[in-house]
Amino acid sequence: MSEFFTPENAIALLTLTGLEIVLGIDNIVFISILTQRLPREQQQTARTLGLWLAMFMRIGLVLAIGWVVGLVEPLFVVLGREVSGRDLILIGGGLFLVAKATYEIHDKLEGAEHPDGAAAATATFVNTVTQIVLLDAVFSLDSVITAVGMVEEIAIMIAAVVVAVGVMILASGAISRFIERRPTMKILALSFLILIGVVLVVEGFGGHVAKGYIYFAMGFSLSVELINQRIRKHGPPPSPVHLRGTGARALPLDG
Repeated sequence: MSEFFTPENAIALLTLTGLEIVLGIDNIVFISILTQRLPREQQQTARTLGLWLAMFMRIGLVLAIGWVVGLVEPLFVVLGREVSGRDLILIGGGLFLVAKATYEIHDKLEGAEHPDGAAAATATFVNTVTQIVLLDAVFSLDSVITAVGMVEEIAIMIAAVVVAVGVMILASGAISRFIERRPTMKILALSFLILIGVVLVVEGFGGHVAKGYIYFAMGFSLSVELINQRIRKHGPPPSPVHLRGTGARALPLDG
């Protein structure tokens, strides 16, 4: 046990936890949007239950490291390119994200005349939780494979997963309320999900997109939107102050 608590293991734990949290940002956004279709009293329960189940599934992936690593082995060849199980999972998950986000954007723009209750009625609690768990598997697949190459201690991987999911549970409610109160922010978040879905598909077909570019684009867009919301909050700029007490008169603009 004393060999476990070493500086090297502590650094590995912090690194893996940070990786899990960063890679979980897109997951939190998806969960926040997905649960908004449920009745308000069920939303927090769905987020918490979905993330807890996702945590146990991630731990299962860590314990089944041999199977996870085996996913990168080619299954068949298409047009001269080897296709692995990981590729199929990324392509399927990416296409689902693109379709889901596109549907949500369409519903937000074209279905605005429907009452909130009708939108909530289209989603079921079990269906929502199931989607949370399945998409978390897609999001966490690469992080688990990366963790295998970073550390050898299974316990460190599991501890990182538990801490990261705990942070996600704490943050999911605030992020969900933040998105729900700002319709334009929801459209921006859905656009992020389309971007992430496209990236997953590209990686599934053998391409590579550096995650730094994705997070920079998301951060830049979010910053611009926050500035826009701050400007709208304070209202339009005041009209020019008319001179008073100087005897000057405003000239008519039409001559």
